[in-house]
Amino acid sequence: MTQKIVAITGASNGMGFEAAELFAKRGWKVYAGARRVEKIPQYENNIKALKLDVTSSESNQAFVKQILDEAGHIDILINNAGYGEYGPAEEIPMDKIRNQFETNFFGAVELTQLVLPTMRAQNYGRIVNISSIGGDVYMPLGAYYHATKAALQQWSDVLDLEVAQFGIRSVCVQPGGTQSSWGNIALENSKKNMSSNSAYQPLVNSVASGLDRFMKNSAKASDLAEVFYKAATEIKPSLRYLHSFGDKFMVNVARKHPKIFRKALLITMRYFEKHNQ
Repeated sequence: MTQKIVAITGASNGMGFEAAELFAKRGWKVYAGARRVEKIPQYENNIKALKLDVTSSESNQAFVKQILDEAGHIDILINNAGYGEYGPAEEIPMDKIRNQFETNFFGAVELTQLVLPTMRAQNYGRIVNISSIGGDVYMPLGAYYHATKAALQQWSDVLDLEVAQFGIRSVCVQPGGTQSSWGNIALENSKKNMSSNSAYQPLVNSVASGLDRFMKNSAKASDLAEVFYKAATEIKPSLRYLHSFGDKFMVNVARKHPKIFRKALLITMRYFEKHNQ
């Protein structure tokens, strides 16, 4: 039988790293893309590490072309590359806002457009878009991160309606917090994206404290890699995949009871503000 092919972006760290290793151990040929190729895992001959910058159209095209030239087909695309450009909505520079969308949203869109003709020709394929519970819930300082994830989910749902007729499905995984470098990067960005005399300094300090505690008690990246695998291989896929009861609970409250969610968020903010003084 022809070896199954999966392409995973953002494979040098966290969930992408663990997912690449998991698929490889289960016999898949993994084309793992990242800017830091040296950090991509190795497993026998089942992982091919490729240089990939999802904000570059040239890089995206080269990534997909090499997969198709070598393997001849592609079964699964996992759009995992992303980061959090946190900070006050008023003060984050426009170039950083645009880069947030280029990385978290437009990169996934372009890679998907590049693989769909092949998937249609083979009458099978799956696009697994790694969103976040942050596509439904929200918190201060994450305005543009949340916007990219909400956009990714709406786009994925529309895409699914359009491509299901060709045997292709588009689904979203919505992780909550993850024990990885993601939280540290988001916290660093929130501090960088402030003016020297920012009126938002107290808010940034309290949110940073809360986010740091949340991330320390989050799921392991290896646990979320299992969710990636389920989303990629389940015969009758769901539109959404969430890991824990807590993640599902928060998303359901935010969707069905937005006023309650907002009130709970304000209470939480006041708590961290009080204990950060």
